[in-house]
Amino acid sequence: MANEMGVVIVEDHCLLADGLCQLFERVLNWRVLARVENGLEVYRACQTHQPDLVVLDLGLPGMDGVEVIRQCRQRWPALKIVVHSACGDIRRARGALDAGALSYVLKSSRHETMLTAARLAVAGRTFVDPALMASGSTHKLEVAGADALTHRELQVLKLIAEGHRNRDVAEALSISVKTVETHRLNLMRKIDAHSVADVVNSAHRLGLIV
Repeated sequence: MANEMGVVIVEDHCLLADGLCQLFERVLNWRVLARVENGLEVYRACQTHQPDLVVLDLGLPGMDGVEVIRQCRQRWPALKIVVHSACGDIRRARGALDAGALSYVLKSSRHETMLTAARLAVAGRTFVDPALMASGSTHKLEVAGADALTHRELQVLKLIAEGHRNRDVAEALSISVKTVETHRLNLMRKIDAHSVADVVNSAHRLGLIV
């Protein structure tokens, strides 16, 4: 992955767009290729600039943000999309992710959350703002393979995501370290996790941690 990524920002509020530009250019040293304010301009910008990443506000007037995501991903399959939204409805987030977005970040969140989402997105990994899980919504985002997890595997997943080592997990659950390792391998295979970061994100999406 190249160090310098090209970004298109889709945001109709000038101050928010300015802040996002500064965040990507000054902190990540990525290039903001274009700033646009509606869905039609997104397509033109992507055609002209071929960005690596699009940061998209779902709530722009006169456009269906989810449909924009779907059409962009159909036309440019390699394009990564991060949603930057004021909407904390987890069903709305699920719709955006199902349409092809990789990340969903609330506008009320800290800059670090957007930075994490953007870095993971360009690496092809999903990220959902932890604040969505802290909202108390009963509509949990789905995680591939999660339905196949046993109760014990969910316990292990939660503890690993909280930063506990295998030995700590074993002591907490009164099982052997070897058993923890077995559960860990099985759950990571089931949810297609390849790193601890993937495990943490899955735990967030399942609402196991906030």
